[in-house]
Amino acid sequence: MDLSGPDAIDQAIAAGLDLDGSPLPEPMLTLYREVMDLEAQRQRSGVRKSMRNRIVRTGAKHFDQDTLNQRLVSAGWEGLKEKEISFFYS
Repeated sequence: MDLSGPDAIDQAIAAGLDLDGSPLPEPMLTLYREVMDLEAQRQRSGVRKSMRNRIVRTGAKHFDQDTLNQRLVSAGWEGLKEKEISFFYS
């Protein structure tokens, strides 16, 4: 199984395996699938908002606070909010 890229986790979950090849416990898989089924039914509020949320959530792993903030602003979004700074950078 390819362990890289954004789909690696989804592929592992679909196979019922952790990235190290060990089986995922069935209660964990059941709860995950239930929550994801509910999420799939939720009406979305907009692509731009979802894009920004994904950029902040993932970008905080790869950029320092000032860089991510500046990149958001340069791309046309608002900068990092206090609650995002507190959550991702504290």
